[in-house]
Amino acid sequence: MNLRHDFRYRPHEQVRIVVFGATGYIGRFVVKELVGRGYQVVAFCRQRSGVGGRQERNQVIADLPGAEVRFGEVTNVKSLEKQAFSQPTDVIVSCLASRTGGRKDSWAIDHQATLNTYREGRKAGVAHYVLLSAICVQKPLLEFQKAKLAFESELRADGEMTYSIVRPTAFFKSLGGQVESCRKGMPYVMFDGGELVSCKPISESDLAQFMADCITDSDKYNQVLPIGGPGPALSTREQGEMLFRALGRKQKILSVPITLIDALIAILEGLSKLFPVLQDTAEFCRIGRYYASESMLLWDAEQEHYDADATPSYGRDTLEQFFERVARNEMAGQDLGNATLF
Repeated sequence: MNLRHDFRYRPHEQVRIVVFGATGYIGRFVVKELVGRGYQVVAFCRQRSGVGGRQERNQVIADLPGAEVRFGEVTNVKSLEKQAFSQPTDVIVSCLASRTGGRKDSWAIDHQATLNTYREGRKAGVAHYVLLSAICVQKPLLEFQKAKLAFESELRADGEMTYSIVRPTAFFKSLGGQVESCRKGMPYVMFDGGELVSCKPISESDLAQFMADCITDSDKYNQVLPIGGPGPALSTREQGEMLFRALGRKQKILSVPITLIDALIAILEGLSKLFPVLQDTAEFCRIGRYYASESMLLWDAEQEHYDADATPSYGRDTLEQFFERVARNEMAGQDLGNATLF
């Protein structure tokens, strides 16, 4: 046994885990899950956290009960050294992600800031790194995907620190962007008939449990782990139909050609050559186009198709149950931020 991994044989309360991205959509649930399992959890947060930086220190601390909350900046190495890794640390769980998906922000957060946590953690004796990535990096066309892969490559090259790279399919939240508009009588918008793409969405709580399992399950060590939720893959049309059933409303679905996005991207790319400030706007459109045309399922490179059957399933919470909950409670607690296409 590598002595760095003796944490697996110690009581959970003696295992120190630092969680980055702790106030994010998934990060909050990861912290809650780890605290519930009895680990010594350090939640590393910015001075102002949450969507748009709306949460102040006291609110962040209140939202993460049972965790030791440390404040700092992942972009600042000294801040990490003094606040996150002031004590020997066993495990890092990173839920860091660019909030916008813009080019500069992607390389600053998905790559460099995450790389900072890895390098400083290594100095603090970290034995295992659990990384929240995304299944879409298997076909990298966007800057945030390339940035994530660049970090994954360095992490996987480490011959001493083990890793678990978790690549989930769509989150429930990312499919909830049209809930309120459909509730108000607007149509559910999809592209080219709603059969272009499918996914096996996973809930935040199920994903948090899976990530926590990665800490002690050695079968998940040094593995890239695509993971989806329970049940069959759902097309965009099926998601829309499911939403209207949950809302108890007659279906009102609008299909638009994906070429509309292509035309907008072409215009923005042309304008961005004259006005560089529009580069990120063009990138946001490319992100939307990607999710409208690429399934969030395991990609079979040999057969060149997405394989729903080969995409692993985990958990119990279904998208239908999620839609039923938000139909009753609206989108309470589901800050959409930049996670949705609409």
